[in-house]
Parts: sequence; structure tokens; C-alpha cells
Amino acid sequence: MTALYPPTEPYDTGMLDVGDGNRIYWEVCGNPAGKPAVALHGGPGSGSTPGVRRFFDPAAYRLVLFDQRGCGRSTPHAADPATDMSVNTTDHLVGDIEALRRHLGIDRWLVFGGSWGCVLSLVYAERHPERVSELVLLLLATGRRAETDLLTRGLGRYFPQAWERFRAGVPAAERDGDLAAAYNRLLEDPDPAVRGRAARDWCDWEEAIDVTAPSSGPSRYDDPVFRMAFARIVTHYWRHGSWLEEGIVLREAGRLAGIPGVLVQGSLDPGNLVGTPWELAHAWPGSELVLVDEAAHGLGDPGMAKALVGATGRFAGR
Repeated sequence: MTALYPPTEPYDTGMLDVGDGNRIYWEVCGNPAGKPAVALHGGPGSGSTPGVRRFFDPAAYRLVLFDQRGCGRSTPHAADPATDMSVNTTDHLVGDIEALRRHLGIDRWLVFGGSWGCVLSLVYAERHPERVSELVLLLLATGRRAETDLLTRGLGRYFPQAWERFRAGVPAAERDGDLAAAYNRLLEDPDPAVRGRAARDWCDWEEAIDVTAPSSGPSRYDDPVFRMAFARIVTHYWRHGSWLEEGIVLREAGRLAGIPGVLVQGSLDPGNLVGTPWELAHAWPGSELVLVDEAAHGLGDPGMAKALVGATGRFAGR
């Protein structure tokens, strides 16, 4: 069994005003004098989770977690239809990370992120390489349309029944187009019943393709507030290509040269079907790709935990 670090609680928390009427929730745990690190959650819109703390030695790290705009404990919440989504973009999130770093008086920090958090970590590091000491990335993604198209359409051949239900959730005229955009339009509908059904249908598909999720028991998608915010945020990002020029994260990966990085990926992660791990490792000079046998797109696998604890442990003394 992999020895995760013991559960820890934050020693400091707060709400940071980042402009546009948004306040983001943040917390710090571990050693106040330790090595700074920030963990960027996935989704977009999943919110931070306490389990991530256990990948970091609390005696060695000063670990920062925060909820990105519109989700978790940040306000205003995307579950509220009145929340303005035009001020929730990748550029805004990168600015929020920098605002939080300055607020906490941190010069450079290790950046940790998985899935959407991996995309955001890469964009942040490419724009602010002088602020990043190391990168530990997992559930690898770069924000390309090929990756989001795989998740909304390509995986349909692997989960045909669930995908037919997912596709049937949008108007017939939109079923052969951008499904994220079609769902996002439904999630912005003035009728709460339309919005609620769209959120449920979107999250049912998310759950269907998550092979790491337990087959029974409670799910985060059972919470209608989480469900609405998550679906609204992720479709908002995907319909706009995350406001990233196609392929730019890979093209700009040379800017990460000199930043030590570990890329952790399960051998069964769907992202492997479009080659993301190998393309990223090839484009980033000096990065190390760690493939975990039989692991998929999740954190529950012991091999994934071992690789992540090993990476943060290696960098703790730098």
C-alpha cells in the first residue's frame, strides 16, 4: 500500500477579491516555513478537494489550494444563473493565480495540477516561467480540441448506450455538431427545468466515462448545486476551446525548459488515444514521463499515488 501523508487541515484560509465581482476561496496547509506549492483542481469547475493535501509532506511544504472562479466556495457561484460567465476564462484564472501568489507573498512555487488543472498549470507556467520552481502534472491534457472532442464524441464508440442518451439530450439539429456548445446553450436557458435536465444529462455522461468511479454509493454529481455549476463551467470552457489557440500549449512547451517536471499518466487514460502524454513529453525539454500500468483517469490507483508522492518528495528539498 502506498504511504500517503496523513490528512491535514488548513492553518490559514481566506477569500481574495480578484475583480469582476469575484472572490476566490483559498487555504494553506502544512509548514508555514516550507517550500511553497499550489495545487490547481480539474474540471474546469470541480473545486479543490482535501485529498490532494496527502500527496505533499506537511513538514516540508507550504501547500496552497483554491477554488477557481464560479465553483467550490468561491463567489459568485456558477450554479446561480445570474452569475456572469463572461469574466470566467483561462486568462482570468491565470491572473487569479498570480494575484493569489502575490497576496501570499510567494516568489516561486511548485505547481501541481491534473486534467483541466494540468492545462491551467501549463498555461500559467508558459506565461510566468520565472514563478514556477517545478511542475508535477497528472491526468495529462493540453486544452486541444482533439482532447475535448474525444471526451464528448470519440468515446461514444466505447460507451455507445450512454453516448446515445447524452447525444439525445440536445436538440436534433445540434446532435452532429459541438455537443459542449449545445449543452452550454441549454444550461443558459431561462427555464430552470431545461437547465436542470441539461446538467443532469451532462453529468450522467461524465459519470459513464469515468471508469475509476465506484459503481455504487454517493457521487459528487448527486448534489444539484455541484452538478449545475460544474456542467455550466466545463461546457462554457469547452465551447470556447478554453480561449486557447489550437495546439499552442504544445508549441510553447519549449518555454518550460529548465523547469524540472514530472508527468504522471495512467496507461488506460482515454487521453492516450490522442497521444497527449508523448507529445507533451517530447515538446518539453527535460520533462520525465511516468506511465502507471492499469491506471485510468483518476487518483485512486495506488500506482498513481506512489508516483505523485515520489515526485513531490523528490522536489521537497530543492
